Amino acid sequence: MPLREALAKAEERGLDLVEVAPQAKPPVCRIMDYGKFKYEQSKKAQEAKKKQTFIQVKEIKMRPRTDVHDLNVKKKKIRQFLEAGNKVKVTVRFRGREIVHSGQGAEVLKKIAEEMSDIAVPEHMATMEGRTMNMILAPKKD
Repeated sequence: MPLREALAKAEERGLDLVEVAPQAKPPVCRIMDYGKFKYEQSKKAQEAKKKQTFIQVKEIKMRPRTDVHDLNVKKKKIRQFLEAGNKVKVTVRFRGREIVHSGQGAEVLKKIAEEMSDIAVPEHMATMEGRTMNMILAPKKD
């Protein structure tokens, strides 16, 4: 329908001519109340925002010679983060001469990855970055 005819019909009914799909060939327009259209669009956007989930990356730091009890507490916290749907970055920090024993840090991270294998997948295995060794665990998708 020609533009002038569409505008005349819209004015006759007391409504607006709204372009719904500008990328289509030819562009698609509707005769409707523009205020109501904007309101419905904002409601749809709010609903989409409510359903959106944010995945955070939580970080747990330790040393290569962290004691068994402290390690168990950290593992428990890692498990809580993973069950909540967050990714976990496990960092082993080396100080002073500890850097010579980077194998111990790799063992600690490997052990954590094995123990969390029931609920987590290593997204990024242990890598050395300066004086830290990092590993990222992501929750398993069911």
